[in-house]
Amino acid sequence: MHLSENEGIEGNTFLVTGGLGFVGSALCSELLRRGAREVRTLDPRSSSPWSAHLDKIGAGVNSIQGDVSKNKDVAKAVRGVDCVFHLASYGMSGKEMIQAGRVDEVNITGTCHVLDACFQFGVKRLVYVSTYNVVFGGQEIVNGNEALPYFPMDDHVDPYGRSKSVAEQLVLKSNGRMSQKNGTRLYTCAIRPAAIYGPGEERHLPRIVTMAKLGLFAFQVGAPTVKSDWVYVDNLVLALILASMGLLDDIPGREGTPVAAGQPYFICDGSPVNTFDFIRPLLRSLDYDVPKATLDVSHALLMGQIFWAIYTVLYPWLNSSWLPQPFILPSEAHKLGVTHYFSPLKAKNELGYVPMVSPQEGMSATISYWQERKKRSLDGPTIHAWCFCVIGLFAVFVLAYLPVLGPVKPLSLRSMSPLQILFVASVAAHVGEAIYAWYLAKRVDPANAKGWFWQTFALGFFSLRFLLKRARKE
Repeated sequence: MHLSENEGIEGNTFLVTGGLGFVGSALCSELLRRGAREVRTLDPRSSSPWSAHLDKIGAGVNSIQGDVSKNKDVAKAVRGVDCVFHLASYGMSGKEMIQAGRVDEVNITGTCHVLDACFQFGVKRLVYVSTYNVVFGGQEIVNGNEALPYFPMDDHVDPYGRSKSVAEQLVLKSNGRMSQKNGTRLYTCAIRPAAIYGPGEERHLPRIVTMAKLGLFAFQVGAPTVKSDWVYVDNLVLALILASMGLLDDIPGREGTPVAAGQPYFICDGSPVNTFDFIRPLLRSLDYDVPKATLDVSHALLMGQIFWAIYTVLYPWLNSSWLPQPFILPSEAHKLGVTHYFSPLKAKNELGYVPMVSPQEGMSATISYWQERKKRSLDGPTIHAWCFCVIGLFAVFVLAYLPVLGPVKPLSLRSMSPLQILFVASVAAHVGEAIYAWYLAKRVDPANAKGWFWQTFALGFFSLRFLLKRARKE
């Protein structure tokens, strides 16, 4: 395609479902930068970490709070738009993956609602954001392309991959269907992105960084030769915009036959890499340990099945903030431990897609973001230090005072045992360290002063040393 930079964008109205998300907000910004008249977002959230960025843009952004699984919300958002980017999805990773009902409700029913609204209101273009998982389910794929068949529905190990496969096929089979309103045709295509990264990404890297911070990122899955794809957010946004241009039906020489109509495209940075090699520079820049031990894929898969069973039992509390993310789930074992990467050649030839940000530049920007984020957050020791300190102090308390039953007696140094003296001295030290941490944090990290106080109260010097280290850097 040889089109102008803003072909099909200037003066048009767009809808981005999931527009308050990481990719959605970046896409909204780029559409407005290229001259879109109005960009609507449809998102169940009233705000997100990227809302402030969209608010700064001001005119041109219309945020609609709604759910794609509700037909009336979708109809309200779609009416009057020229092109829809359907990004909204559920169940990509973590606890969400286990909520099969909600996954189908958003990914399948929601997509049906989007399609129905496009037909009803005469929308001409629909770009659907799919996933590699529609063709990958644990088998090795080397430099795959769009000719690969869909992975068998019954063989998916999680609802997400199956639901996205159903939704993508619905979208592509709807290509060319006539609108009920004005007789126009809806042209559709699907973008299959690799694992997405960049400053502010909320799915993959935060979970990895949190585990590394707690000392739980103890091993890597699969052989060092295993490779997979990543895609930087700006490259994905570029691909989405090019896909929307590829659905234009008035391109000279292709009138009525858009180049991208009914087509899927794999999108990546074009540099397959081992996941653990990819994230190593990030973890090292944050002073977190890089896993050295290796876990076989079959063992990781078994571990994932165990966590799946445990979290299935805990299903009523999956949305509770106190329940942490599972360590690993079956499909994640496949993604980490089995080679699967794809060629973006079709997207290059048909859409003109060429990554504009290299993996080195993308990771550099991501590292800068996480270093700045670490400066603004509460740092602390690994889970092993937490267990040692909290359980150890509780054990000293039990050994010192458990035999004493009945009313509490006044304590004096003469009547106190060595264990009791040790416990009282330890508590006094923790209190003193917590007070010192409070005053030091007021100068070094005032936004987290309370957090430093309570963490140091619980852990003593195990926590205080991180604050002292930060103070030395000031």
